[in-house]
Amino acid sequence: MSELFPLLIDARTRYCAVFGHPIKHSASPAMQNAGIAELGLNWRYIACEVRPEDLKSAIAGGKSMRFIGINLTVPHKLLAVDMVDVLDDSARTWGAVNTIRFEGRDGNNAWLPLREFGDTTPDKIRSVGFNTDADAITRSLREDLSLELRGLRVLLVGAGGAGRVAALKLAAEGVGELFLVNRTQSRAATVAAEIRQRHLSVKVQTGYPRGEIDLLINATSLGLSESDPLPLDEKQFSLRQARAVYDMVYRPAETNLLKQARAAGAKTANGLGMLLYQGAKALEIWSGKTPPVEIMRVALTKNIYGE
Repeated sequence: MSELFPLLIDARTRYCAVFGHPIKHSASPAMQNAGIAELGLNWRYIACEVRPEDLKSAIAGGKSMRFIGINLTVPHKLLAVDMVDVLDDSARTWGAVNTIRFEGRDGNNAWLPLREFGDTTPDKIRSVGFNTDADAITRSLREDLSLELRGLRVLLVGAGGAGRVAALKLAAEGVGELFLVNRTQSRAATVAAEIRQRHLSVKVQTGYPRGEIDLLINATSLGLSESDPLPLDEKQFSLRQARAVYDMVYRPAETNLLKQARAAGAKTANGLGMLLYQGAKALEIWSGKTPPVEIMRVALTKNIYGE
């Protein structure tokens, strides 16, 4: 019998999952299972290694098996936009999906979350895509780095799923200048063009800034492995230029980027806060209940830091 769950898995147990590639680093199961247990739900949350070419069939599989919902991590957040049946306003606004909720159609032709059907099986099930990353990143930046974003000079490295969402959200928050760097420059240019259309007051450009910046954000997966190089070109940008550095990677707890940034005098934070808040919102979307954020935080901290 689990330390978290008073009941063993049975035929009524429903499942949630996180899909990613790679996935072995994920702390989401520890966090979500702690939240699920605290809410008294007969659910379990698992992590699944899913390659990009298998994502569409994996989402369909979750629907067929009546999963409650799915989280998506690297590299699936942009791909899933065209793979779900319906996009919530959050996914349409930010152009990426990191949370899927499965819904069934009841006898009155109303779509309801699968939690509402109990032991019955609806005739029709659909997938609805949400984005919980946008609010999570700005909340974490405010809490973990004590930053007020309006007017800041920001360098964002990585314009993929989470990076694109972060760029759009930062622009919506009114940062003063936003510099975008991506391995594929055309992707950074596309995000920059979108920001120029949506937020006329924000100065946005591709490439590295000159002079000091208030914040550097790593939105790439570089840092997951200790052998990874830094996600930035040190010939074009020095960490001494950054007053604060935020790495979305949360395992290891201190990446090489954060270690070097701290040595250069910058204030630093990893992506634990972003993971916590996007996950808590996902659990709220699935369950309809207020998520036990502090319980989830403790589970995350123990899982990542071993404390």
